[in-house]
Amino acid sequence: MRSKLFVLKIHIIGWCLLILVPFLSTRQVYQSIDHSPFGLSLIPIFVISVVLITIFYFNYFFLIPKYLFTKRHQVYFSLLLAAILTAFLLSGVVFYISDFNPLKILNNNPIIYKIRPIIKINGLLMLTISIITSTLLAVNNRLKQTEAEKFSAQIASLKSQINPHFLFNTLNSIYATAIDTSPKAADMLDKLSEMMRYTMKGTQKDFVSLEGEVNYIGNYIELQKIRLDKEIKLDYTFKGNFSAHQIAPMLLMPFIENAFKHGVNAEQRSHVKIELIIEENELHLLVSNRKVEMQKETSEQSGLGIENTKHRLQLTYPAKHLLSIIETENDFLVSLHIRLK
Repeated sequence: MRSKLFVLKIHIIGWCLLILVPFLSTRQVYQSIDHSPFGLSLIPIFVISVVLITIFYFNYFFLIPKYLFTKRHQVYFSLLLAAILTAFLLSGVVFYISDFNPLKILNNNPIIYKIRPIIKINGLLMLTISIITSTLLAVNNRLKQTEAEKFSAQIASLKSQINPHFLFNTLNSIYATAIDTSPKAADMLDKLSEMMRYTMKGTQKDFVSLEGEVNYIGNYIELQKIRLDKEIKLDYTFKGNFSAHQIAPMLLMPFIENAFKHGVNAEQRSHVKIELIIEENELHLLVSNRKVEMQKETSEQSGLGIENTKHRLQLTYPAKHLLSIIETENDFLVSLHIRLK
């Protein structure tokens, strides 16, 4: 709350400096046009303020996140230019229908001809400062957000690494004990150990081997197959050369975990289907499941994981991914395409 209030104060101070200082510095010019203390001189400052503020926040909240950050540069500059031209057109209309008609002013004050270039340069300079500032602020906020999320992920990973040597030694001891008496349990422990090692090492990096990520997903599915009832239908397919590519760690898992959380119930007809295909530089993930009854808490946690993953996709693969989530009364389908770096 205090941070938002501080940002609001900075914005107010910035606008005062950008708009009022040039206005006050040219106050004598306006008074030569209109001798009343409050009259025509308020019209240009009002129009300029509306134009600059509109362009600034339209660029900051809409154009930059939707087009510049997604590398759709041509669309971004086209829409920015269109917004500027529209703003100037509307401001011109306001001037002409008001008493601040430029033609009348030029006829009554010929000296204005001499200072017109200065007025235009000041306006263009203020507009340029407004656009550059909004862009720099948006980029700075994006960098801070990315760093904060990366830091949070590292902290979460560190918290999960409490005494890892003791944990793995214990798992190895249980594995050695179970391998003779219960090979099935030993296999489960082996897969679980491999998954935990990958989680602890892989999440520290920005990108990991796609092959390692696929192995992790495969171990997860195999563990689910062992624990699930045989009546539950589970189909999964991995195709392609995964060793030649990298991917952001743990990016695909939330969709797969979501399918098991939403689509598995021993008392209902359950079917989970997973396809993971790599074709050249394109990764295709298809996850579908029949919807079953589940606990409310689990549903809320699953939704949060999906939303976080959507945000990670926007940050890591802007304009390089296509995510489609289709939910019907009986089915839930996720289709994800990523153009890998």
